[in-house]
Amino acid sequence: MRNMSETEDMGETCETCETGDKKYFANAPGAMSGKNCFARDELAPKNIVRRRSAEVLSPAGNLKAVRAAADFGADAVYCSGKMFGMRTAPKNLTLEEIQQAADYVHARGARLYITCNVLPTNPEIDGIEQYLGALGEIGADAVIVTDIGIMMLAKKVAPNLEIHISTQAGVVNWLSAKTLYELGAKRVVLARELNLDTIREIRAKMPKDLEIECFVHGSMCMAFSGRCVISSYMTGRDGNHGECAQPCRWKYAVVEQKRPGQYFPIEQTKDGAYLFNSQDMCMLEHLPDLIEAGVDSLKIEGRAKSAYYVAAMTNAYKTAVNSYYDAIGSGGSASDAVLPQWVKEEPFKVSHREYSTGFYYPENSVSQNTDRGGYYRDWLVVGDVVSWENGRMTFIGHNKIVDGQMIEIIQPASAPVRLNVEQLRDEQGNDISMANHPTYVFSLKCDYPIVSGAVMRAKAAIRTLKAE
Repeated sequence: MRNMSETEDMGETCETCETGDKKYFANAPGAMSGKNCFARDELAPKNIVRRRSAEVLSPAGNLKAVRAAADFGADAVYCSGKMFGMRTAPKNLTLEEIQQAADYVHARGARLYITCNVLPTNPEIDGIEQYLGALGEIGADAVIVTDIGIMMLAKKVAPNLEIHISTQAGVVNWLSAKTLYELGAKRVVLARELNLDTIREIRAKMPKDLEIECFVHGSMCMAFSGRCVISSYMTGRDGNHGECAQPCRWKYAVVEQKRPGQYFPIEQTKDGAYLFNSQDMCMLEHLPDLIEAGVDSLKIEGRAKSAYYVAAMTNAYKTAVNSYYDAIGSGGSASDAVLPQWVKEEPFKVSHREYSTGFYYPENSVSQNTDRGGYYRDWLVVGDVVSWENGRMTFIGHNKIVDGQMIEIIQPASAPVRLNVEQLRDEQGNDISMANHPTYVFSLKCDYPIVSGAVMRAKAAIRTLKAE
């Protein structure tokens, strides 16, 4: 038996089985490998409202994250195939998995967008043409592109797919947006560097049926709209083909001998300085400003993040958007959309850097962390809920929990449930003092009904700062 490591995500789940009442991870000891499989079909509650305006758009790097996004309320999910998608760190999806993802999200009233936003080279064109044709046949709703040639190719070989223009295209004005619309784009993902006044002006000069998408949460690149060549120059890993090594997060010591009197505003330790290490974005408490500026889709960054990150951030942003619409629908204004405290706390319960509001407010623009790199981790995933019955909750273990420990359980469209760990048992029903083995099945006392697929987390004993 191996000890628990501090991980957020145990990886992929197996395919849905049609037999057995319990649903386990396929690799869980005692899961009977294919007879009782873990699937999330029971998770999404009936009180999730899917919206077509102010869409919450969530990331996914694998099928587990796709399911988490859809189950926790995303109106749409964006992910990538194995090629041409600007993120090679996550597993990404095969064409067969994209088909499964499309079926899963469509069954829950959501949509699926596939990224094809690399800057392609000549030898890649034939492969992209075949790939786009396949996407058009398997049920994806839109393709996200950067290159204008790929855009026109998509119109030709997959005319049923909506075309969304990636932030990599660097759309910063209404003329570019309008021109792309005239060429067939349904949506433009605006450059992260724009402020709210610029977005309002673009919206005012655009046809009403051209949608505007903006990032609201996650990592930010030090280069304009992510178009960076530092990684390629320093490591041979091309950031414009999804292989960025993130050298902007590394430690540096800078010497400039020919410009006396000109200083970089950095804080330097004995280990060096983090010159290009941008803060993360978090617009959770400012969504009404974006919605009222005319933004149609609110995009969460993080295709390389865990399913837990996707679930928690989707849940928080969906709750915030619904809070705004509830206030407006009852005759109030944006100021009446008061977020519950638990929603405000959610961004700090996933891995994150120091937060900012990006470039949306010029008077308080994004900055950089010059004294450290990596992500803060204050909370750990400790389990995935399999089932609840007769006052006991069965779960798959991730990180160690012990009797008497306080944990939280996150479920869609609701505040986290706080629970004191009591009466821990192993799969055979034996009393134990701790659950300390990954992928094993455990249970504990729980007086509250909990849906299958909910996520268990606990506060870390020590705050960590890790690269990711």
